[in-house]
Amino acid sequence: MHNKVVYRAMKALHGLGFPVLRFNFRGTGRSQGSHDNGHGEQDDVRAALDWLKQEFHRPILFAGFSFGANVGMRACCGDPRVHGLIALGLPVVAEGRRYSYGYLPTCNQPKLFISGDHDPYGPTAAVESVVATAPEPKQMIWIKDADHFFVGQLEQVQAAIVDWVKDHFLPDSR
Repeated sequence: MHNKVVYRAMKALHGLGFPVLRFNFRGTGRSQGSHDNGHGEQDDVRAALDWLKQEFHRPILFAGFSFGANVGMRACCGDPRVHGLIALGLPVVAEGRRYSYGYLPTCNQPKLFISGDHDPYGPTAAVESVVATAPEPKQMIWIKDADHFFVGQLEQVQAAIVDWVKDHFLPDSR
């Protein structure tokens, strides 16, 4: 919740006038519960969507980083409350875990994927293979020389989010 990638995504969306909710998944930080390998964490995302819809009554854009991108996209794809999805540092293989994206071919909302071309958890060919299964509209942005945490490249990540949101959801702001 407090890492620099999540913070920059929040700043980009908040700067465009979107309400933003950052939260820890169960068992992380001071949150209750225990880690559930991505299953119960989908319920955490759905609870956050419920709260956002109730509080703001506005279209929702989902943005998630790494494990949060995987879990959040699974929970949000096909959910009519979610109008667009942003996956930052999409993991494919991390610390012996393989992430699956079998749901992606039915995910019809606009999607933005941003990854570093030196991300050890999302090798270029593996991420390209995952993104290829997603239907349009989609956009893949590779940040040159960036690792999983986009060290030294966070301004580019933030700018890519702003440009994509303006193009897809705020066309009058261009």
